[in-house]
Amino acid sequence: MKLHVIHAGNFKLDGGAMFGVIPKVIWNTLNPADDSNLCNWAMRCLQVEDGDRRILIDTGIGNKQSEKFFGHYYLNGNHKLISSLNDVRLTHADITDVLLTHLHFDHVGGAVSMREDGTLVPSFPNAIYHVTETQWNHALKPNAREKASFLQENFVPLQESGVLNFVEHGEMLTPNIRIHSVNGHTMGMITPEISYNGKKIVYCADLIPSSNHVPVHYTMGYDIEPLVVMQEKKKLYEEMDSANTLFFFEHDLETECARLEQNERGQMVVVQKGNLSQMLA
Repeated sequence: MKLHVIHAGNFKLDGGAMFGVIPKVIWNTLNPADDSNLCNWAMRCLQVEDGDRRILIDTGIGNKQSEKFFGHYYLNGNHKLISSLNDVRLTHADITDVLLTHLHFDHVGGAVSMREDGTLVPSFPNAIYHVTETQWNHALKPNAREKASFLQENFVPLQESGVLNFVEHGEMLTPNIRIHSVNGHTMGMITPEISYNGKKIVYCADLIPSSNHVPVHYTMGYDIEPLVVMQEKKKLYEEMDSANTLFFFEHDLETECARLEQNERGQMVVVQKGNLSQMLA
């Protein structure tokens, strides 16, 4: 089994939106904002080789939207999805499975590409794309608050191409990847659990977008049900084996993953952080 961190670039989002009701005087010391109140965030995917399966978890923002759209998010950094795959000697044709944690544009945009004639096709021609049916139905008929995050050109072509597969909570995608579904940020989001050499890696997606969102009450303004997010985080912490679990952060600009422990006040805190390869050594 092999694990490769795949960087799909960085983007900027409003700091207040990313930290919800947490005051700026607190979050700005953790993620300093620029003069426009924007903080820089990673789009960090994960590629897992498990037997003859080459699974990619999430796909970043993609490149098919308009300049006006991308102008809102200030894309930056030296990495892009396909070039990052090339860096680990993989091409788009090598991927057998794409696991989409949810269908917000910064997680699914790279799943579909646009040809020169404007045709929309799956970016990974030999892959099956996996998502929960709950999230799929939610994305097709989103609530007014979440509607702007679901761009149907990012995911409807997957169903039209016959490469979509629905997965359920508790299902084993491979012998070492378990589907774990949570609600709150959106409906039916997947935070996959990966077993690797006696350790568990939780790909946190937007349940815990960064190491600075580890405290249970640190939720985002983007969460449709923040109280549910808090319940899901608490449940996850209670179920984990703190000594053998790594939390992998999709949006943390600096920290790929961390190990957590409960402090004397019963709160989960980061006790060790670093790159995935270092933490697994």
